[in-house]
Amino acid sequence: MPDRGGGPTGPRIRVGRPSRRVRTLLMTLGVLAVLGMAFTMFAGFWTDWLWYRSVNYSSVFTTTLWTKIGLFFVFGLLMALAVGVNIWLAHRLRPPLSAMSMEQQSLDRYRMGIAPYKKWLLLGITSLVGLIAGASASSQWRTWLMWVNGVPFHQKDPQFHLDISFYTFDLPWYRFLLGFGFAAAILSVIAAALTHYLYGGLRVTSPGARATAAATGHLSVLLGVFVALKAVAYWLDRYGLAVKSSDFKATDNWTGLRYVDANAYLPAKTILFCIAVICALLFFATLWRRTWQLPVIGFGLMVLSAILIGGLYPAIVQKFQVQPNEQAKEAPYVAKNLKATREAYGIDDAKVSEYEGKSTTEKTKLRDDATDAASIRIMDPNIVSPTFQQLQQMRNYYAFPTNLDVDRYSTKDGNDQDTVIGLRELNLNGIPKNNWINDHFRYTHGYGAVAAKGTEADSQGRPVFTESDLPSKGDLKTYQQRVYYGEKTNTYSIVGGPQKEIDYSDDSGEKTFSYTGKSGVNLSNPINRAAYAVAFNEPQILYSGAIGEGSRILYNRTPKERVEAVAPWLTIDGDAYPAVVSGKIQWIVDAYTTTNGYPYASRTTLGDTTADSLTATNNSRAVVAQQNQVNYIRNSVKATVDAYTGQVKLYQWDTQDPVLKTWMKAFPGTVEPKGDISQALMDHLRYPQDLFKVQRELLSRYHVEDAQTFLSGSEVWQVPDDPTNKSGNAVPPYYLSMKMPDQSSQAFSLTTTFTPNGRDNLSAFMSVDAEAGTSDYGKIRILKLPTNTAVNGPKQVQSQFNSKPDIAETISLLNRGDSTVEYGNLLAVPLDGEFLYVEPVYVRGGGLKYPLLRKLLVTYGGNTAFEDTLGAALNKVFGADVSTTQPPPDQGDTTKPPQTSTNPTVQEALNDAQKAFDAGQEALSKQPIDWEAYGKAQKDLEAALTRAEQAQTEAGKSGGKPSSSPKPSGSPSASPSG
Repeated sequence: MPDRGGGPTGPRIRVGRPSRRVRTLLMTLGVLAVLGMAFTMFAGFWTDWLWYRSVNYSSVFTTTLWTKIGLFFVFGLLMALAVGVNIWLAHRLRPPLSAMSMEQQSLDRYRMGIAPYKKWLLLGITSLVGLIAGASASSQWRTWLMWVNGVPFHQKDPQFHLDISFYTFDLPWYRFLLGFGFAAAILSVIAAALTHYLYGGLRVTSPGARATAAATGHLSVLLGVFVALKAVAYWLDRYGLAVKSSDFKATDNWTGLRYVDANAYLPAKTILFCIAVICALLFFATLWRRTWQLPVIGFGLMVLSAILIGGLYPAIVQKFQVQPNEQAKEAPYVAKNLKATREAYGIDDAKVSEYEGKSTTEKTKLRDDATDAASIRIMDPNIVSPTFQQLQQMRNYYAFPTNLDVDRYSTKDGNDQDTVIGLRELNLNGIPKNNWINDHFRYTHGYGAVAAKGTEADSQGRPVFTESDLPSKGDLKTYQQRVYYGEKTNTYSIVGGPQKEIDYSDDSGEKTFSYTGKSGVNLSNPINRAAYAVAFNEPQILYSGAIGEGSRILYNRTPKERVEAVAPWLTIDGDAYPAVVSGKIQWIVDAYTTTNGYPYASRTTLGDTTADSLTATNNSRAVVAQQNQVNYIRNSVKATVDAYTGQVKLYQWDTQDPVLKTWMKAFPGTVEPKGDISQALMDHLRYPQDLFKVQRELLSRYHVEDAQTFLSGSEVWQVPDDPTNKSGNAVPPYYLSMKMPDQSSQAFSLTTTFTPNGRDNLSAFMSVDAEAGTSDYGKIRILKLPTNTAVNGPKQVQSQFNSKPDIAETISLLNRGDSTVEYGNLLAVPLDGEFLYVEPVYVRGGGLKYPLLRKLLVTYGGNTAFEDTLGAALNKVFGADVSTTQPPPDQGDTTKPPQTSTNPTVQEALNDAQKAFDAGQEALSKQPIDWEAYGKAQKDLEAALTRAEQAQTEAGKSGGKPSSSPKPSGSPSASPSG
């Protein structure tokens, strides 16, 4: 046999032991792996800190971080101590080896095996449970901050007469502490029992006593603690009845006590509390009695009582007392639920008025009233986005959101105009070539706002733009047009360094720009670059030559995610909207404070309540907090995000909201007072859609204030499905300047309709004053129709439109070939006891990629019109004399033939103007649009009109009779350029 250790017969071979070089390599790799993981964790932490510091909300980051760390260590340490002390105590109370049975001696090899590692094993077990408990506790940072900073509501619940803050701020924290206590007690019992068994304190199969006196006393105390915690749970459950959800036929998600809760569960919980206290004392008594007999009897009694008193007795009360006379028994509790729910959702002041449902005025006399009743918006912001895209995109790397927004802007004469507005945002999918430099350095921002009158269309059915072109110009005057932060900006950009950005392009070519704002994080620091290279998994950030002095990285760029990041305690509305305010584009974001702990107020799921036909068909429209169940909501904060600098500002809107006051105590200095809102910004704040949708859902049941009526269900309404959309989802609310019966003038409002449950006729109409800064802002008005009067609802109106032969034939003709008919928003306007319905009809032609307004559907009092203009449709519906009725100012006739003049010079100029106008329209109809020809036509048009005016003036001076104001067919102001 050869000598493996080496010798004369051969070389020495070392087996099973790596060489020093291999060990060094393995150690080096291990150290590098640890350092890599550590730097990855550091990169996430460091980039978060840098971002919060860049937006001046570092206090949010530090407060949240230190709260999480504090909860992690405190509760992790408490859990580790609880388990560790009980393991140590069980080991210390072990019996001597001589007293161990054969069963226990058989475990000797396990005891010997762990003997050298007892301390490490104890440390490992306690560390593991501590880490798990600490991680769980750190997630409760919101609960802790609300408890420690909670302010009173100064309102008391009707059952226990405690301030509502007890249920919203205190009770959740007490429940967390109770859950933590149960976990600690159970883990301690398990750990102590295993230790006692391993070291002979407990026996399973051996004859004689099953436990030593020391083990009996130790485990009895732990079980006594568990039962004592159960007693506390029974006591807290009494208060929990006020915020308990249950199934009730009167409404889904019922919250609060019912008859059976107040008369069966509440006394049962009190009795069970007393039994649990006695049972806990019996367990503690085993320290002296050293027997399990009484504690086991007491525990059995508690379990039996929980079944009989806590389960069977309430079922008997429900069956034999409540069900035979349910309405009488439940009415007092329903009344409490009605009052609390209306208060919790801010609908307690909703004004319900009876509405006749029919008009007694002669229709011909209502023509002018129809114009005064509302500024009918015929430009649907959810339809015309492709039109904006086609006419105002200018470059493929720009895009508009799927849903545009409605705002109010002052016209040149000082009046407010409902305006459809959208921003020309960056669209990376449209850039000529995608690569890292183009995607993140060259193409970095959108450019300009585009706005159009909501109540007008030009002669070809296109929007009448009040702000258009690139750079944008029009009624909005001078403002910072670059859009670095927007709803479609979902990737990072690196700006301000050596690499120039594309600003915009015009006929003279591309313009470049270098970002001068202070937004984002500076990448001049190599540590920052390395951290972002790791955080974004993009190594080029570390070594790219396109990054240098002054380079800044912009990310978290959508308005919603910026506000969510700086105020993680707020629920964000699904629709941020842009406004040009004091020379800047500001994104306005509505934010809510919520809780699900308001006693007696029924709950709703925000994601379900705020869903409608728009959220179902357009992914760009977000839905708030999909599964966030709440029973209290306030629009407490109005936030703004600067589209150029990314600056986020939070303004206190509801100055009375206790939940907001609590969070302002927790995060001082983050929310600015309401008085800091400028008038220019106030002019663009509006009532939020998502809050309105939550309130309308609740008001479909809670518009009644009588408990008997509520229980009968005879007055339950529903939000109708959108008749213009095949998604089967609810009709969205619409912004509209209109006048309710008790109002003397139009107000910017948010409106919706209701139908009876299971039927399609109209049961009510709801509006809220949506214009911030007015005395009636937030005032909800409901027009309730009589049940004996059948008024057509939205679905019936749409069916009526479709069923008329002449309308159906025209729609069929418009739908021929490659053309598609698209129905716009079906607007309802109260007018003299009835409702005026208006629906724009768009046609997307085969050669066009965008819809054009072609027809207006109007109905009132059984009369229906399908005309080219709103004025003509109203005239037909009301039987007005067209020759004596002036068209409404928002729908002037843009198709009349050119006027003539006896002056040959004037007539020649008018003819030239008409030719120039026709040339401009032809240029616009081309695909793509011939902007050069259009611009030349506009110049020729302006020159021809100037010549006509001069010739007419000269004729007047010389005694000639001037003709009426010369103008070609179609106003130049109706052109897409605005």
